[in-house]
Amino acid sequence: MSSTVNIFVVSPDTRSERRYDLSLTVGQLKNKLELITGIPPQNQSISVYASDDAPEPVVTLSDDNRQLGFYGVRDWQVLKVTDLDPSASFTGQLTDTSQVDKFELSENEYAQRHDTVLAYKQRNKIGRFADKPAEEHVEAEHVDIPVGARCEVESTEEDFRKRGTVRFVGPTEFAKGTWVGIEYDEPIGKNDGSVKGKRYFECKPNFGVFVKPDRVKVGDFPVEDINFDDDEEI
Repeated sequence: MSSTVNIFVVSPDTRSERRYDLSLTVGQLKNKLELITGIPPQNQSISVYASDDAPEPVVTLSDDNRQLGFYGVRDWQVLKVTDLDPSASFTGQLTDTSQVDKFELSENEYAQRHDTVLAYKQRNKIGRFADKPAEEHVEAEHVDIPVGARCEVESTEEDFRKRGTVRFVGPTEFAKGTWVGIEYDEPIGKNDGSVKGKRYFECKPNFGVFVKPDRVKVGDFPVEDINFDDDEEI
């Protein structure tokens, strides 16, 4: 059984993914969360949810002397940190724009103005107003990388091995050419197997990545544990 957990930390002004040791006491956790949320430890109320949209918490971390492991905190659960005294730390005010005066134009009024970015782009044929070049037909290259194979991805960091399993090989909608979708053994990726709303394979958040075939080496690569610092953001 792992001695650490990967969890989402959510507060009125922040959201992040963290890895913590299950031997941390709730009091020690609150000290770490103050640096992330800006909420003083004495004002924190921490509830554990199974997911972002879960209506009720699984448990509340009510005893500062208890360890996380005592409460059965598991990977990818959500720690929601509530500020019991927001007036002391201005919690929520950074994201509250209800009191900000706004200058607004309708889309039609904006389109009729000549001193806007939109008008400038139209005059100079920039962005979506640029002349469309004839699209070149690019065939996806054939690569000998079987789906399901173990692999290692080329890394610029010395002695750092990015290992995982090939989950997808082929063309994509986000870029031209052939891409290899990989599920890493550790949460060092960039996605969950989907890009821009298009899913190519299934995996946990931050375990998925897409790379060009020339960066992938297929072989008998066993799973290696990667040590993360407690406070490192994944």
